[in-house]
Parts: sequence; structure tokens; C-alpha cells
Amino acid sequence: MRMRLWTLVVGILAFTGISLADGPQDNLADKVRPVPPPGEPIPPMIQAELQKSVDEIAAEIEQTKRALAKNPKMLALLPDAQVLHRGVEVALKHNEFYSPKEFDVAKKHLALAKERLEQLKQGKPTWTTATGPVVRGYVSKIDGSIQPYGLVVPPTYSPNAPHEYRLDFWCHGRGEKLTELAFNEQRRTSLGEFTPPNAFVLHLYGRYCNANKFAGEVDLLEAYAAVKANYPIDENRLVIRGFSMGGAACWQFAAHYPGMFVAAAPGAGFSETPEFLNVFQNEDARGPWYQEKLWRMYNATDYALNFANLPTVAYSGEKDKQIQAANAMARAMSAAGLHLTHLIGPNTGHSYHPATKAELNRRIDAIVARGKDICPTTVRFTTWTLRYNQSHWVKIDGLAEHWERGVVEATLKLPNSVSVRTQGITGLTLEMAPGTCPFDPTGKVTVTLDGQPIPGAPVGSDRSWRSTFHKVGDAWQAGPPTEDGKPRKITGLQGPIDDAFWDRFIIVRPTGKAMHPATAEWTKSEMDRAISHWRKQFRGDAIVKNDTEITTDDIASANLVLWGDPSSNSIIGKVLPNLPLKWTTESVTMGTQSLPANSHQPILIYPNPLNPRKYVVLNSGITFREYDYLNNARQVPKLPDYAIVDLSQKPNSRSPGKIVQAGFFNERWEWVKPMEPGMPK
Repeated sequence: MRMRLWTLVVGILAFTGISLADGPQDNLADKVRPVPPPGEPIPPMIQAELQKSVDEIAAEIEQTKRALAKNPKMLALLPDAQVLHRGVEVALKHNEFYSPKEFDVAKKHLALAKERLEQLKQGKPTWTTATGPVVRGYVSKIDGSIQPYGLVVPPTYSPNAPHEYRLDFWCHGRGEKLTELAFNEQRRTSLGEFTPPNAFVLHLYGRYCNANKFAGEVDLLEAYAAVKANYPIDENRLVIRGFSMGGAACWQFAAHYPGMFVAAAPGAGFSETPEFLNVFQNEDARGPWYQEKLWRMYNATDYALNFANLPTVAYSGEKDKQIQAANAMARAMSAAGLHLTHLIGPNTGHSYHPATKAELNRRIDAIVARGKDICPTTVRFTTWTLRYNQSHWVKIDGLAEHWERGVVEATLKLPNSVSVRTQGITGLTLEMAPGTCPFDPTGKVTVTLDGQPIPGAPVGSDRSWRSTFHKVGDAWQAGPPTEDGKPRKITGLQGPIDDAFWDRFIIVRPTGKAMHPATAEWTKSEMDRAISHWRKQFRGDAIVKNDTEITTDDIASANLVLWGDPSSNSIIGKVLPNLPLKWTTESVTMGTQSLPANSHQPILIYPNPLNPRKYVVLNSGITFREYDYLNNARQVPKLPDYAIVDLSQKPNSRSPGKIVQAGFFNERWEWVKPMEPGMPK
């Protein structure tokens, strides 16, 4: 994360990867510098040498795949070699070498990739039992790309260890030159800022430089799954921590997933969007009403109640302007009746004070030693979206209205009852894993929901327990809601547009003739931009297919990002009759507003009528744009569930055109009249 300084210059902190700070020049939407920046020129002889090695190892990777086809155990480790090859391949292809020293680094990584391939073919991978810093990789479910992660393996580790290990997640600071090559080299050679005794440390790449948002957030979940598959990790001793941009990532992970971690240790960073940008960027972040509602996705301050069940120790330097993040969280937590433990390094800027760092470690280690409360007596949880819907044994299944607050406070009353108070909630599941249920298995369980007693399910023979409830009017009923064939917003199918890019997606390219030349030109430009910027900002390879190539397997497995119109894209033509949109050669109609089709293009997200378990998206990639790349606090959704773009205004660094209508579908995915400018938010 890039802090606006009021002084002339700031030192670069190597351990966070922070670049030089923002200034007024990064508030100019018409003069946006490129992120990532262009690299150093590559001498022709070095380029030829590296390209030859990259091509040779690419061929060897394919040969190794074939050789290991009947050895799934070794084949599963292939990404550990591919990730080193990919780091060099990407830097070479996209001119992302930033120092002549990186040419030699690239050669070392290619040699290591080749060495790992040989070890796999021999069935003797040495890195899987190594201690110290290790670079590994996994195949992302989102786009099939090989993504890196770093692991610090404790010297006490043994594959035959009789116990499970603590795991700390580390979120790195902002680094616009932190390519896969640079990250892999850091993680190959450095132990990092924290190395707790007898613990693993998982260094997240987070899909580059986005404060672990969107696909960067999924990176934690996928990297953790990869580590769990290869090492004995204690899921009840997970710590989330980070500094600067990584501190911001830590705040949002802790706020969104309070039941996942035993402790959180955010350092500096930002914890919300509007105040931070005002203080550090001297920027008035106010915008359209829907953008301000969407701040509620990543404003950790809006989720302050969730820290009731997650021990947290924040750190700031006394002289660091980024102390604002913890101060903002302290105010929000105080409003929820909570106290934030906030350690402050005396006379310290944007770094850890040694003595305060030692105290931070002492406190976090003490929390970990106690262990996570697997089944807390009281769970207090709030959310604004079903994307984040669970804390410990409480899961929210339905909201009265997305982006308005939903709150649950659930308390166990032993031996056999639960008292639950809710606000803005229409569906709820209470679930305890096997061996964790504290209820008396010989008695009946009663759940009192907002004063209404309802019989709960019996305790399982494995001491598990699960009961689901839904609301009809003002009354609660046991069980899930009755399905009526109409879509409803559920977890993973709740919008906004950006939500489609948290899971496997396919860019569906039109092959037919568009209805109008202007919309065809806009579609091609915006689609090409979405593909290119997915690579730049999320370091993956968007899967792209023609509309004529989409298979039943694609429909079953992926969100379809459809570009074009009903004439140019056959898949749009198929799904259009079941979308809340009328689209003809003459007009585009959303709700009560009809606009000329030759100069307007619709954007939306909706459950796919061909497979309601996945999305379709019309004419949009990730909705934040080039201007937002310059400060991570800006990287939040910019469009809601739907919008109509007036193409008379050319796309720019902030918008795909002039947005003439935008809004959220209701909880049944139905159009509702959008809020008018000036109405209360």
C-alpha cells in the first residue's frame, strides 16, 4: 500500500516491498502511470539465451506430465517446478525484468525448475521434506494458472512428526515490481519478518499487488489448501498477519473470516476506503451511491463486531501516518462494545520497533498457546453480503437486503438450548463439527430465534449438530426455504459483478455480426482490456473461448463472461429470454428505462439460466480500473449488479463509459428501481 507523504521522501522498506509513496500526481485520472511499470531493456543475447531455456523447460514439463501420468503422487507436485519456470516466462514475455541482477536470478530459477523435474521423474523430490524457505506452487481453480507461494518450514519439521504445526499467514506490502520472479526469489532466500518457533509461515503472493482482494483473497484459501495437502497443519492454530498493504489484507481477512484464525496481527495498512484516501491521498472518495454501498465489501470497520470472537493485536509506529488504520478500527470496535489491543512502537515510523515487536510476538504466541475456541459460548457476527457469511458455528444463509447490515448474536445455554437474536437476516444455519457439540445427546435441543422457540435437530452420534432455519414474514420456521424455481441470492451467487471472478470463469468472445458498429468497437476494446488487465493485475491467464466453442462442461464448471450482443454472441441469445433485460436492435431496456441500442451497452451479473449454480456476466471484467491501481484502498467494486453504459463517453481510467443506470437486483434477482442521486444511502 502506498502512503501519501507530507514530507519529501521516504526510505524503502525491503521487508514490505513498498514502492515510493503516492502524491498528488496519483490523483490525476487523465495522467495515470502504468502498473506494473515497464521493465529494463533485455540485452538481445540474454533474451535469446533465456528464451531458449524457457522453451526447452516448457517442453520438458510436457514430457514430465506424460511420464508421470500413472504416478498421481508425483504429478501433484509438478506445479512446484512449473512455478519457477512460469516466473521467468512471464517476466520475459511481458518485459518485467527490473534489474540486471534478475537475469542471473532467472537462470538460477530455470536450473532449479529443471532439477525439480528430474527429481519428480525419479520419484525423489527433496524440496518436500526441506526446512527453511521453500518456493512452491499450485494450480488456481480460477483460471488454471500456476500461482506461487512461499513457505518457511521450521527446523523441527519431520514428515513423520507425531503432531500438527501452527501456521502463520503473512501478507506482503505493496511492491509494483513484485513479479512472480521477484517473489519467488524473495521466498527462496529470505525467512521473512516473523519466524515463530516450531511453526510454518505461509507467505502469500496474493495475485500480486491488490491487498489480497478478489482473486488475491482466494489465493489465501487455495495456498492454504495446498499446504494442508502436503504438511501436518493444525487448523485450530492459524494466525493471520501482515504489514503496510499486508496489514490492510490482514484487517480484511480477520474481519471476513473470524472463525478461521486463532489470532490476527495487523500492522499499519488501511482498514477502510474513504477516510484513508482523505487522510493519505487528500482525495474526496465520494462517488455514486452504489460505489459507496460497495465500500461495505472491504471496509473492515463495517465488520468490527466480528472481532468479538477473534483475538487481535494491532501494531503501528508512533510516527507512522498509517496508525490511522488501527485508530479507525479502535473507534469502530468501541462502538460495538469491544476494545482493540493496539501496540505502538515509540518514536517509530513505518516499521516495527524491536522491543514492541517482541511484545507483539509474546502476546500472539500466548494466544496461540491457548488455542482457538472451537465452539465459543457466544458468537457475535455481522455481514453485508453472503460472500462473507460465517463465524464459528453460525452461518447466515439469507439477508433481507444485500449491502444493508445483517447481525446475529447466538448464545449456547447448556445443556440443550440456543438463544439467537438477529437483525436483517432471513436464513440461518447453526452447525457444530463432529466432536465439538456440547449439548447433552440424550435430550432435545431447542433454538429460540428472536424470542420464538423452535425445535432443533437431534445431536448426532458423532457429537455433531446442525439445524437450519428460514424466515417467512416475521416468523421463523425450521428447515431451508421451499424452492419455487426462481433464483435467490445465496453464498457464491450474490453479486456484485466482480464476484464472478472469484471462481473459474471463461471469457466468451463473440463470433457473429454485431447489431451496431459502435457497440462492436466498444465490446472488442473492453474485452481485450479485460483479458490484458487480468494478466497485469491478477497475474493469471484468462480462459478465452469463442461463443461457438462453449461446451456443456464449460456451462457446468465456469462462470461465463459474455461479450457482445444477442446478434454477435450466440450464448447471449440463448440466455437473454431469462434475464431481467430486454435487448433488441432498437433498444436496451432495464426495468422502466429504455435506451437506444446503437449507443448503449448493458452490463450485468445474473445466475446463468443454463446452469443456475454459476453466473453469467455481460460485457464486464473486474470493475476497478487503471486509476484505482495507484492506491490499494481504491481497489473495490465500482459497479453493482447491473449498469447501462452510454458509449458517447469514451472509456477512461475510471469508467467503461458514461453510466446512465446502475443498481442492485433484489434478493430474488429481480430488478428494482435504482436509488436516485441525493437519496439517503
